[in-house]
Amino acid sequence: MDVRAKKHLGQHFLTDQNIARDIVDSLSLEGYKKVLEVGPGMGVLTKFLLEKDVETYVAEIDNESIDYLKKHYPKLEEQHFVGDFLKTDIPAVFGGEELAVIGNFPYNISSQILFKIIDNFQYVPEMSGMFQKEVAERTSGVPRTKDYGILSVLVQAYYDVEYLFTVHENVFNPPPKVKSGVIRMKRNLKPGLEGNEVLFKQIVKAGFGQRRKKMSNSLKVLGIPEAMSSHRFLDIRAEELSVADFIDFTNEWKSSLGV
Repeated sequence: MDVRAKKHLGQHFLTDQNIARDIVDSLSLEGYKKVLEVGPGMGVLTKFLLEKDVETYVAEIDNESIDYLKKHYPKLEEQHFVGDFLKTDIPAVFGGEELAVIGNFPYNISSQILFKIIDNFQYVPEMSGMFQKEVAERTSGVPRTKDYGILSVLVQAYYDVEYLFTVHENVFNPPPKVKSGVIRMKRNLKPGLEGNEVLFKQIVKAGFGQRRKKMSNSLKVLGIPEAMSSHRFLDIRAEELSVADFIDFTNEWKSSLGV
């Protein structure tokens, strides 16, 4: 029995065993004992995860895939199935333990998956996985490049991101219309946002909302505090600021409000 790929779930099943092994092997497996695979499909990654010295969990909403996995991978017991990743309460399900996340991620919810991970960064020290190439490039983007933007800054505030390799369309069933890219994210030790995460997201999104304009123009919508009106970052574009610059700027902005 094979699983039928379902378009509404964004399923494109990886068929190349070597690539699957390379994705799994990209995890360091250091500092955690559990791995959560998102969208396992027919278990092309699962097979190699189960060979590792970690406890493997799977987040899958396709009942046909769940039946297939239970039949072909008996090591996966009932408690190893966690349902919808985007609805999973990670600290509750895993008892506050740290775990890695891995997957050939559905392209239609790529950004949501990344935001779910950064919302739980204190529990997820590492992630390896495959996204649409454009998303992988944007996630790993660096300042002063076309790929650098909102997704780059929001993810890299919590993780160091490395673009590992490109995967071509012909190793999937059905083949997607775009190339894919595999990235690895490792939680970083950058100075924190000190509880200013909401303001940080507002500044990043507004700054890149008009990326060809200087920050002084693009941030007007937020109401720039008087004490920040001559800040040096306001005279340049968002794409010229590093992630650390955005973090520092956010903390200074909040401090200037005196709250």
